[in-house]
Amino acid sequence: MTPKRLARLSAGLLAVGLLAACGEDPQGQTRQPPQVEVTTPLVDQVVEWDEYTGRFQAVKSVEVRARVSGYLESIHFTDGTMVDKGDLLFVIDQRPYQAALNRAEAAVERADARLAYTKTEVARAEALLERHNISKEQYDLRLQEMRQAEADLASAKAERRTAELDFEFTEVRAPVSGRVSEHAVDVGNLINGGAGNATPLTNIVSLDPIHFVFDASERAFLRYQRTGPGGEGTAQGALGALVRVKLSDEAGSVHEGTIDFVDNQVDEGTGTIRARAVFENADGALTPGVFGRLQLKARGPYEAMLLPDKAVVSDQDRKMVYVVGDDQTAQVRPVKLGPMYKGLRVIRSGLAPDDRVIVAGLMFVRPNAPVRPQETTISLTDQ
Repeated sequence: MTPKRLARLSAGLLAVGLLAACGEDPQGQTRQPPQVEVTTPLVDQVVEWDEYTGRFQAVKSVEVRARVSGYLESIHFTDGTMVDKGDLLFVIDQRPYQAALNRAEAAVERADARLAYTKTEVARAEALLERHNISKEQYDLRLQEMRQAEADLASAKAERRTAELDFEFTEVRAPVSGRVSEHAVDVGNLINGGAGNATPLTNIVSLDPIHFVFDASERAFLRYQRTGPGGEGTAQGALGALVRVKLSDEAGSVHEGTIDFVDNQVDEGTGTIRARAVFENADGALTPGVFGRLQLKARGPYEAMLLPDKAVVSDQDRKMVYVVGDDQTAQVRPVKLGPMYKGLRVIRSGLAPDDRVIVAGLMFVRPNAPVRPQETTISLTDQ
């Protein structure tokens, strides 16, 4: 490119820049200010909620094991169904335990007969002793035999009670009401019983009520300790506070419960404390192990200004919005933000209720530059 052509090109670019600076396009027409949508903040009564993640846990979870040994004779439930406390689940071969019970009952009858005989002998010895026909030593001997017979009868009855329990334990029944898992042992297998190496047969988890366990931060815990949930000044911590939970596939929190337990210490490693809520679950919709999000009231109700989150601009660690003044220029307003509430962002400070805030067209806005505002409205959502 020759020096003459280069000079003409530079002059042309300079002219375009000067026209743009004067608000005109290269064809000499005045450029219009960008069009933006503006609205005043929505003012509403707001309740803020702290949100925690956690999982549901069964109030009662029982691993069913046999108390006596023997061959598994029958199974009396369908895997995965609901069972009531006391329902028959398994039957272990009862014949050896029936025989042992019969022997124990016979031993009781024998000991009872022996006691009756010794009582008769003692009564006879008392009559003879009064007439001095036997010695005191002979009387004491028969009295001792009667007491021994009483002890033998008590021992035989205890053995019979043990045999009755063993026979009763051959029928394995549900210790709690809830949902039963699959059977772990098939019919015909040898079952080990007792407290040591007993064979696990199945497990049952209760469903109604059900617990939800979560971890709260130390800062939130201290706030609840001082002011109670929602800042209501109860000073009783979170115990008894109403909470709500939504599952991963639910749009809103539809399950309501109550905090019934807060742990006695903060975990030094994580700086959190374990807490638990209890929920009614009569329809069985909540399952142990399922993930959920719990909401606990943190603040409110109070009157707050709300704006769409897209109206907020970030400048490093600062948050700000653009407002349109009486001269139709965009002015920067630093703001302090709160949480989201029903689809809108809480503005804690930095705005007046009658400020006209730019909520759309921000990419074309520059500080102190003119804009063409177009009024719009905002509204809350159900979430």
